[in-house]
Amino acid sequence: MNDDGAQPGGLGIPDGLERLWTPHRMAYIKGEGKPTGTDEDPVGCPFCEMPKLGDEEGLIVARGALAFCVLNLYPYNSGHLMVCPYRHVADYTDLDDAEVAEVGAMTQQAMRVIRSVSGAHGFNIGLNQGRVAGAGIAGHLHQHVVPRWGGDGNFMPIIARTRVLPELLTDTRDLLSGAWGSA
Repeated sequence: MNDDGAQPGGLGIPDGLERLWTPHRMAYIKGEGKPTGTDEDPVGCPFCEMPKLGDEEGLIVARGALAFCVLNLYPYNSGHLMVCPYRHVADYTDLDDAEVAEVGAMTQQAMRVIRSVSGAHGFNIGLNQGRVAGAGIAGHLHQHVVPRWGGDGNFMPIIARTRVLPELLTDTRDLLSGAWGSA
């Protein structure tokens, strides 16, 4: 240890805390491989492109008049859905009343469907409004619906750089899409 209390190499002062280092997250933080669409320019925006695909190819669970529900390509849990307006809009306050109502109604339906097919015990529901708030695609508003169960393995991504997902996205899409009209 140096005279100033720091360890050689700038490692700092021992404080008794253990650290879990996740350097693989730096690629996400720096934005490597992120879509090119911006708030003003939807070119390259995956949420503008997905509705142009077939439901299975685009992992779309349900379509409404003003919004659609799609599986997250990088889910926290099986059944992690996003409700997106078709219109390329970045800020929740820019949605019109009809879009707010449909995004809300689709979120409620998503919760009912996920409960009916997988027995979720709870949900994380929210919007990451802007890049600084964690929005990976800040230019196109999307609301997350993340099912949770008692005993979730939330530590796995940090400890083992592994997500525990018990089924394929295509199977999850088929299950949720099939139950959408009946839940």
